[in-house]
Amino acid sequence: MAVILANDGIDALAKEQLEALGHTVETHHYNAFDLEHRIQEIDCLIVRSATKVRSNLIDHARNTKQLKLIIRAGVGIDNIDHEYAEANGILVRNTPNSSSDAVAELAIGHMFAIARHIYHANVTMRQGHWNKKHYKGIELAGKTLGLVGFGRIAQSVAKKAHALGMTIQYHDITGPRDSAINATWVDKETLLRTSDFLSLHIPYDPSVGAYLDKAAFHAMKPGMYVIHTARGGVVDESALLWALDEGIVAYAALDVFEEEPTHNEALYHHERISLTPHIGASTTEAQARIGQEIIQVIQASLT
Repeated sequence: MAVILANDGIDALAKEQLEALGHTVETHHYNAFDLEHRIQEIDCLIVRSATKVRSNLIDHARNTKQLKLIIRAGVGIDNIDHEYAEANGILVRNTPNSSSDAVAELAIGHMFAIARHIYHANVTMRQGHWNKKHYKGIELAGKTLGLVGFGRIAQSVAKKAHALGMTIQYHDITGPRDSAINATWVDKETLLRTSDFLSLHIPYDPSVGAYLDKAAFHAMKPGMYVIHTARGGVVDESALLWALDEGIVAYAALDVFEEEPTHNEALYHHERISLTPHIGASTTEAQARIGQEIIQVIQASLT
């Protein structure tokens, strides 16, 4: 049976079920230094976004060759040097089916937050201000939502937005996709020029750089609302701040950042940005589903 370390935690029921199967499951969080030693003594490492599994950490695992599997409890695996791990005989898996609805609901929640000034009014009311006349918002119904990427999460956003009366268009580098969802593929230029809301759902590729850089903001429809729940780096934060100050972007909502935790004071002090600390998959239901998917991965990979 396997020795499993869930360094960023795991759903309690999934832990119990893994232990019932005979595995040893540890949920203590090790910092980067201590993990270098612990990783040499485990068969499986489970991480979320907090733990970075870079090549130097993988090299420590190679000392004993005991580590056989790394699982990202979530969708993106950009915090794992997965190609290096697999080149050294360590399987890397994720849980792509479990958190789509949770992230999609957060994206929709951020749309409401910036369209109706909910995030801002909540703060100023606690400060004793009754700024009713300051918070005239807009409705989502009748607006055009542009989706960057059209994978599981984006399609879940599309379904929910369509139910709210929004028109859905998307740009995906793979081209148009077959889908039962009423959404239209457009090129990037059209997406930026004609969307009222733009929601990002693509991984970050360092070789490509930011999808929304200064040139992209230049090409945008003035008054755009930007929602970012994908990965840090997909949006150039300095370019976003410039676009907000220039009036190109009316409001923005961010759940992910170039550096996490973010220390970009200009972001979290900007009154037209709604912020959350990378909580897209942080629901009870999503973590339970992720836990069950982790069990399936372990049974398929370590037996």
